[in-house]
Amino acid sequence: MKNIDKWQPSKFVYKNERLIASRDTAEVGLGSRLAADLVARAYGLHLRNHARGRLLDLGCGKAPLYHVYRDSIVENICVDWKNTSHKNDYLDLEADLTKHLPFDDGEFDTILLSDVLEHIPEPELLWCEMARVLSINGKIIMNVPFCYWLHEQPYDYYRYTEHALRRFAARSGMSVVMLCSIGGAPEIIADVFAKNLLRAGRTGRAASLFVQWATFKIIDTKLGKKISDATKDSFPLGYFLVAQKRAPGDPAI
Repeated sequence: MKNIDKWQPSKFVYKNERLIASRDTAEVGLGSRLAADLVARAYGLHLRNHARGRLLDLGCGKAPLYHVYRDSIVENICVDWKNTSHKNDYLDLEADLTKHLPFDDGEFDTILLSDVLEHIPEPELLWCEMARVLSINGKIIMNVPFCYWLHEQPYDYYRYTEHALRRFAARSGMSVVMLCSIGGAPEIIADVFAKNLLRAGRTGRAASLFVQWATFKIIDTKLGKKISDATKDSFPLGYFLVAQKRAPGDPAI
């Protein structure tokens, strides 16, 4: 990563040793706080356990997860496309993720793909390219939205079920290490309400924050977690995936 000494937290920050979404609305929109908190929770729990060696951050933006994985790796390479809306000084390379990746076979041990796959018009090609540049037993770590609004238009193309993600992994020579839903029906309902309440001016902004805060508190209770867990398979807000490159001849998992 270029200018590593100048890196600053952006989308995700630590508070009381817990990774959360930034409260700076220039980094995370007011109506997206709950969704981003849930994504932060997944990365906070799992990213350090799976990142290692040389890490390739594709569609890196401002490298918002660097402080989570930096002690687990030896080097990170930041790549984003030329017209990214998250301009910064950390990019090592500008590249079109819809084409051949400009790296050698097996060059990386970890690939991070956070909130990117839905913006790729030819996802099969990217999966094959990620598998190619990964070392044997290297891992892809990613999250994708599912029941979530259109964003960064017109470059928001797809929503993927868990079955599609498993199929992508299998067809590119990867085994699924973990695949979990991020949020369920309560979180989806709160997210939709929160985003639409913003249309109601100052009162709507306050209501949006309250809905998201209250929902996060509720899903941390025994009953709230039970409701969320009971609905997340059929109504996921998104997914968190870790997939590992198989050695030739190893069976798919």
